[in-house]
Amino acid sequence: MSTRKPLIAANWKMYKTPSQSSEFVTAFLPLVHNHTRDEIVLCPPFVDIAAVVAGVRGSHIHVGGQNMTWHEEGAFTGEISAPMLVACGCTHVILGHSERRQYFGETDETVNKKLHTALKHKLTPIVCVGELLAEREAGQTEEVLLRQTSKALHGIAHDAAASIVIAYEPVWAIGTGKTATPQMAADAHHIIREQVARSLSHEIADKMRILYGGSVKPDNASALMSQEDIDGALVGGASLDPHSFSKIVLY
Repeated sequence: MSTRKPLIAANWKMYKTPSQSSEFVTAFLPLVHNHTRDEIVLCPPFVDIAAVVAGVRGSHIHVGGQNMTWHEEGAFTGEISAPMLVACGCTHVILGHSERRQYFGETDETVNKKLHTALKHKLTPIVCVGELLAEREAGQTEEVLLRQTSKALHGIAHDAAASIVIAYEPVWAIGTGKTATPQMAADAHHIIREQVARSLSHEIADKMRILYGGSVKPDNASALMSQEDIDGALVGGASLDPHSFSKIVLY
């Protein structure tokens, strides 16, 4: 029986204004008021962070950024730093989401730099890995997951790794309505955990939470979460509605 505390994270992507974010929190909090089994994280767009932090104050809900740079500060127009996220009240940050890799040129190397910086500033990083449809069809899923995981963890000190969370998100299942079967997801999670053991240690691998992300919905959450190696979910579209997201949290 795993002792890892499940984590359910909402990735709102580029949706919601500050007022819409406040409305979500007002509706969502009562639905999960007594729920303590899972760690719950809301990751809104940067302009909504203040509204969400204010809305969840005094609750058990955490707030995270959807991205950050590895630079501490400087002439990097449009970027957000780890110290800025911390100052705004964030405790978590998503790193290396497939949309960042696909549309904005993020690489395994930049994800690794961001991970080092997130850990330095005591942010809980949610590091995303996952294969493209063409890679899965070519039988390259294991190769891709091993590469992305090992490169993300390169140079990470053992004593700093405890807070790292990895999210397996098969790119072909994001926003498509397609979902990896529970067994497919479990197999991928096992591959990732084995690589964590090689990169860090078996002890850290046993304790590290690995989430599933890719068209998670209320009707498939329970089947996915019942898999031994799946420790929660990174939820996209279904997290935009408070009632839908609460059903996933309460799977």
